[in-house]
Amino acid sequence: MTDFSSHHPDWWRQAVVYQVYPRSFADADGDGLGDLRGVTDRLPHLAALGVDALWLSPFYPSELADGGYDVADYRDVDPRLGTLADFDALAAEAHRLGLKVIVDLVPNHTSHLHPWFQEALAAGPGSAARDRYVFREGRGPNGELPPTDWQSVFGGSAWQRIPDGQWYLHLFTREQPDLDWSQEEVREDFRTTLRFWSDRGVDGFRIDVAHALVKDLTEPLRDLGALELSGEDALSHLPPGTHPFYDRDEVHEIYRDWRTILDSYTPPRTAVAEAWVPGARRALYARPDELDQAFNFEYLQAGWDAERIREVITDSLATARAVGASATWVLSNHDVVRHTSRLMLPPGTDENAWLLSDGTAPRVDEQEGLRRARAATLLMLALPGSSYVYQGEELGLPEVADLPVDALQDPLWEQTGHAIKGRDGCRVPLPWTTTGPSYGFGAGGAWLPQPPYFARCSAQAQTGVEGSTLELYRTALRLRRKLLAGEELTWQQTATPGVLLFARSDAWRCMTNLSAAPVPLPPGEVLLTSTPLDDHGPGGGTLPPDTTAWLA
Repeated sequence: MTDFSSHHPDWWRQAVVYQVYPRSFADADGDGLGDLRGVTDRLPHLAALGVDALWLSPFYPSELADGGYDVADYRDVDPRLGTLADFDALAAEAHRLGLKVIVDLVPNHTSHLHPWFQEALAAGPGSAARDRYVFREGRGPNGELPPTDWQSVFGGSAWQRIPDGQWYLHLFTREQPDLDWSQEEVREDFRTTLRFWSDRGVDGFRIDVAHALVKDLTEPLRDLGALELSGEDALSHLPPGTHPFYDRDEVHEIYRDWRTILDSYTPPRTAVAEAWVPGARRALYARPDELDQAFNFEYLQAGWDAERIREVITDSLATARAVGASATWVLSNHDVVRHTSRLMLPPGTDENAWLLSDGTAPRVDEQEGLRRARAATLLMLALPGSSYVYQGEELGLPEVADLPVDALQDPLWEQTGHAIKGRDGCRVPLPWTTTGPSYGFGAGGAWLPQPPYFARCSAQAQTGVEGSTLELYRTALRLRRKLLAGEELTWQQTATPGVLLFARSDAWRCMTNLSAAPVPLPPGEVLLTSTPLDDHGPGGGTLPPDTTAWLA
């Protein structure tokens, strides 16, 4: 059996990583906003859950124009969330409990409050300070038109004009100016940041928007024309590596440079890329001389369709194997509708329209959604590679789709003129207890309103309760650690369409029934199921719809 314990340098290859969105995890000082001391206080929950590592979404100084992904200082802690001493205490306690620590790195853009950008605004056109960012003259007789037709991910032009007439590039909000990675000063500053956190004991990094750092800035800048209407889908309509600002071949030089820094530590620091690119291109980010892994968004987007899931699993394993990496799997994160709700939406549902209807068109059966989410989780945890779990999954939390519009914080809501409701529904602070002003999140309430049903979803309500989602996760993670062997799976044939069955290293099997009717289980000992079986034993039994079983 391969050793992927926390002491092995390749611990990440089959790890379970728990994503913590700090502002919504736990609030120790009672100001309504989660903080680092709150995370530290709740680390025993993660240790008892059985995960291998926690990934901290940004906790850096930020005005929260994009939920913390607008960073004003990459080497400090937002005062509302704590101090560097608080971070050091968190890392020390995590390591004492056997947990690795991964932090978010946001290298594509800074906050407009970053000292560099403030210096650039003051320095004026043609200055070295502006060279760190992407400033350009506008088009039109008086420069009144943006330099290109490039669009922001959050809607509208990706260019913002400033009083002296120049425009700066921001692929996200206007408070997030893009850096110019052709500048050596930019590259050296991020080398310093990698060392700063690695020296503080960080075990790895999650690289935000890893595919967008390098832009084609040769003059004249290229318009995208009709391709811009498809956003990142335009990648499929251009030769690989040639999009003006997504997934350019030159970006890999940066990660090869970073690998020398990550490997200079003992054990080497790990890294995972957030790269929204097709599978074969995504694998390039995880080559041995670059980052260790890249997020697999095809799996998250596969829906509840057996053939599509099987295709994605097969392709994902093959592309990861081709570069010597291990695959990654994720069902929810801070940017998408929670899978307890999402997997119940009919195929083709416009998720934003569903959110705008406050989750009523169509209305989701949350109990059926939880049943499907539990099955999806056991399937994911049985796959070779690393599973990334988003905070609250283990409580079975659904998307809070009916947040009142006056409570929304996501910049998408205002940036799009109230056309896109945004991501707040998956960022509602966690419930820890059955009572209290914020169900145990903190003494001073929560920065987003929590629904009353959070009481029965809380960790307190589920701890020690047989059949609860929390206890299912704990059992599954404990059993998974015992069963891990190798990084292969073998598909096995079933007589029923809509059923997935595979073996892991001949030691155990996973079967998921995505059909509408019960199906026979193969012979063997049932180790764990996502929902109780009506009948099972040494000779097999039946597996209900929307259920996963692990079998010896």
